[in-house]
Amino acid sequence: MASSSASDIPVQANEGLEPTRTLRALTSHEIFVLQVRAFLEAAEDVDIDPETVEDLMQSIPNDFPASEEFVGPGRIIDPAEDSDSDENVNFPEEELDISALYSVEDDAQQTWTEREVKQMMHHLKERGMVFWIKEYVLTRNVPIPKLLRAFGISLCEQLQNKKPTTLLYFLKVALSRELRLRDRLPQYNTISDAVNLIRSSRRILILTGAGISVSCGIPDFRSRDGLYASLKDRGEYDLDDPQQMFDITYFRENPAVFYSFASQIYPSNFIPSPCHRFIKLIEEKNQLLRNYTQNIDTLETLAGVQRVLQCHGSFATASCLLCRRRVSGSEIEADIMRQKVPLCTVCKPPAAPPPKKKKQGKKKTKGAWDSEDEDESDQPAYPPGIMKPDITFFGEKLTDAFDKSLAEDREQVDLLLVIGTSLKVSPVAEILSHLPHSVPQILINKTPIRHINPDIVLLGNADEIVQYLCTELEWELPPPATLPPPSSTVRPRLPRGDSKKDLRTPEQEGYVLKAPQRVGDSHVWLFDGAEGGRWLQELRRELAAAAQIPPSVPVSGTSTRFSSPGPGASAGETSTVYRKREFLDVNEEERVMKKVRSDRGSVMGRQ
Repeated sequence: MASSSASDIPVQANEGLEPTRTLRALTSHEIFVLQVRAFLEAAEDVDIDPETVEDLMQSIPNDFPASEEFVGPGRIIDPAEDSDSDENVNFPEEELDISALYSVEDDAQQTWTEREVKQMMHHLKERGMVFWIKEYVLTRNVPIPKLLRAFGISLCEQLQNKKPTTLLYFLKVALSRELRLRDRLPQYNTISDAVNLIRSSRRILILTGAGISVSCGIPDFRSRDGLYASLKDRGEYDLDDPQQMFDITYFRENPAVFYSFASQIYPSNFIPSPCHRFIKLIEEKNQLLRNYTQNIDTLETLAGVQRVLQCHGSFATASCLLCRRRVSGSEIEADIMRQKVPLCTVCKPPAAPPPKKKKQGKKKTKGAWDSEDEDESDQPAYPPGIMKPDITFFGEKLTDAFDKSLAEDREQVDLLLVIGTSLKVSPVAEILSHLPHSVPQILINKTPIRHINPDIVLLGNADEIVQYLCTELEWELPPPATLPPPSSTVRPRLPRGDSKKDLRTPEQEGYVLKAPQRVGDSHVWLFDGAEGGRWLQELRRELAAAAQIPPSVPVSGTSTRFSSPGPGASAGETSTVYRKREFLDVNEEERVMKKVRSDRGSVMGRQ
């Protein structure tokens, strides 16, 4: 730990662009404040219970801006909205030297040997957080402050004496950070490698999101043309935020909002895409371990996939909010298509009057004697027994099925495919950090994902990519699902393109899919529809810089994680500076990922 006295160290200007600044050591008080802040901010990534929050808050000094920054367990104000927060701690204007927070080399080497640290990290990345804690905390009974030093974290004296549950939270923060630092498996780079992995693997775990259903005509939620933007533009409902349409409290008050658009995303309208059929094909070949989907459209089930876990629920069933009676989703389908609020047949009172719907949109001009509350009543606008599809709304808890399945699957998976998702919302976003790092990962998506580091990246239209892979595998996609009968209330929507043409194989149509373009000699391949943006530009610059390094200098496989070490860093090596910055600042990409997450596993995970 640094001493409380500050020493001034001059810092030279950067090429004459900045004046000379003074770098000083942190005081013990400042170290304590910064560590508390870092652990509280980490609640965005690691669940924190109210008791731990209270334990931390009790020791916070008066000048710590807790009331402004921390607003509850797991709810931290966005850093972009609080860019001046450091000023509230009353630090002097000179640049602060935060190295005392970590002292990685000294503390780690004095406490653990290099071999011991390596064994600990390997055990964590291959066995996962739960098994690691059981081994080192419960079985070996190693003090948590000592364990933290292996991760470069030296707790200040005030925090070393916290409650056991608080210390365990500190450890989980460190473990979570380490689990995100996956190194690429350099032996996998090409399309042929991807094909061989898919062909030879027997327990493939597939994560999917909205990207596999957009081609079917299902709108996403967050794009500029998505469902939220559409609802806002229409202005038919007085919403503070379009996301309220998936808020359970708002649904109970005015279910008509949800049912006004539910028909647009109801699965009977759509035909499974080639991606859905690709998953079914893998299952038919007895190679699918499980499909974790963030989608609520049940198109995986319509495609015939059996081993699927709908992480955010689905329209497959519906439940009464009053008596909790559960029925098949088909029982409320007719009401959904008519944009009518379905009622429970058991709870609905006989001869109930029709629900009174508030007038929305433009308000009529009021006279002098018109009351603002003339349309409001103390009575509910709808009778009891409202039916709700079993999709997870904000404010609702997930079942234990996800955690149970993941615990089982992490011991068996031998290949991970991530298709059509940006992995921004829990719980699916957390899966990668729980899987062994030795399991190969393939990303199939229109855009890159900066906060992960897959072994092979295939960017472009997901449907085209899986069809190309099937061609290379010499596999034939199964036929599309049988179309609903003509008496169906809504005409089915085929995947986007030239109508039924998209439901046929490239060979049947007499054309050959375009070969992808490789980015340099990297593991990244571009198909039609790829949107690499700044990430792709950075990768190309990195590859160009690596090409200029003399052959005698060893260079590991290119890393595409946003904050990974640059060219020249050895595999598994992360600089001390990066570790310090990541722990204190909470990597910006992780902030972005968690910003869209209000409640764990909410339906808004359709990214």
